[in-house]
Amino acid sequence: MKTQIITLESHDDLISVRDRMSWAKTPRILLVIPKFEKVALRQVDYKILQRHASTLGAQVGVVTRVREARAEAEALGMPVFESTGEAQREAWSKPKRRKWTRKAPRKNLRGKREQVQAREEAWRVHPVTRVAAFTIGVLSVLAIAALFIPRAQVMLSPVVKTQSISMAVNANQSFGDVFITGNIPAREKRIVAGGAQTIIVTGEGTVPQSRAKGAVEFRNLTQAAVTIPEGTAVSAGAIRFVTTEEVIAPAGVGKKIVAPIQAAEGGIAGNVDAETINAIEGRLALSLAVTNLEPITGGRELASVQASDADRERVKKLLLKSLEETAREKFLDELNSGDALFENTMALTQILSEKFDPPPGAVGTKLTLIMQAEFAAQYASASDITELAALAMNASLPSGFHAASDAVTVKPLTNPFLDDDGTLRWNIRAEREIIQSFDSMYVTQLVQGLGVKKAQANLEDNLPSESEPVIQLSPSWWRWVPLLPFRIEIVTK
Repeated sequence: MKTQIITLESHDDLISVRDRMSWAKTPRILLVIPKFEKVALRQVDYKILQRHASTLGAQVGVVTRVREARAEAEALGMPVFESTGEAQREAWSKPKRRKWTRKAPRKNLRGKREQVQAREEAWRVHPVTRVAAFTIGVLSVLAIAALFIPRAQVMLSPVVKTQSISMAVNANQSFGDVFITGNIPAREKRIVAGGAQTIIVTGEGTVPQSRAKGAVEFRNLTQAAVTIPEGTAVSAGAIRFVTTEEVIAPAGVGKKIVAPIQAAEGGIAGNVDAETINAIEGRLALSLAVTNLEPITGGRELASVQASDADRERVKKLLLKSLEETAREKFLDELNSGDALFENTMALTQILSEKFDPPPGAVGTKLTLIMQAEFAAQYASASDITELAALAMNASLPSGFHAASDAVTVKPLTNPFLDDDGTLRWNIRAEREIIQSFDSMYVTQLVQGLGVKKAQANLEDNLPSESEPVIQLSPSWWRWVPLLPFRIEIVTK
């Protein structure tokens, strides 16, 4: 007969074995447990596998040499073998089927029920016993009602005080956090301010009226003709001149040509003596030599009022002072309420733009400067100051009190001054409201189970408060504070 052989491994369990059996299409299924494999199957697992094989229309057998496994399988009537060869040679014992028989119901059940009916004892039906039981029940209900129905509300008026503290504060940009020792970080803010300033000039100067003019002689240094274009620059030291028309020097060494020139800038600086122009700018200097045979004349100047360097420095100083005031106002406007601005740290960081009107060298009786500048200043955040004050006050909080709210009032006692190490130091005074704390459990222990007057006297003797404690009971006709703590509510005014 065909047999499906399933070799079990140590990781197999009931579910995996059942799944592998479900794929078998043979009338016999043989489970092989190797000698050195520890398969975790119990006797109840073998029973379930046996029933599963029955639903598949097959019979299951076991091959094992493990004594405990053999005993458990044989106890269930499963065929057990020592090898697969033996299992295939020998016939398998058929499973025993239990025959179910239906028993007829007994006919004397009614008589037996009447026989076992017990009669109630006489003391249990006596009127005194019944009255006593009823009375105990009523009293029990009343006791439970007395425990759970009454409710008490204890109203206390805690003592309210003002806590104040004076302390020294140190602010520095190197401090990263707020410390109870008084250190807080100094923060930096930058502001751009712009404006204009006009002054009356006090300087005097000259204005060029005309340019000096004349002629120069070019001498050819090569065998070829050389073209000298208009605008060719020649110089006498630092004074420059330019030709006013194009000329051509004839071919041949030593050949000469005269060209008209004028000074590059107006004024008397262009008036030079004869034979002082001797340099040519550019590549033509390799092919030509130049000189002026006659003096260059005609440059004139007029005296005028114009801004001097001192005027420009004065208007710049005035404008920077005005911009600093503007920046200070902007700092104060943009800071949050309570922030402390360190005005002695305000400094100019950079000038973004500046423009003089008229520009240097131009004539004018007034000088206007338009400027944009960036200023920086350090400040202390109000949140950092408040946090520092709260830390200090929490450390010195009187016993039995807590802060009424997070609100802290901080006032400076001295103006901040800048130390040599860059730390800003000043003193402050901080105040806040603190309120008396009540331990609800302790208050409950003082009043539970007592009469109203006794409970009030007990509270007055043990808990100092602004006014007398008030105890309200519900229902109003009840005269004792509940015994159960959860029926007592503590309320502070």
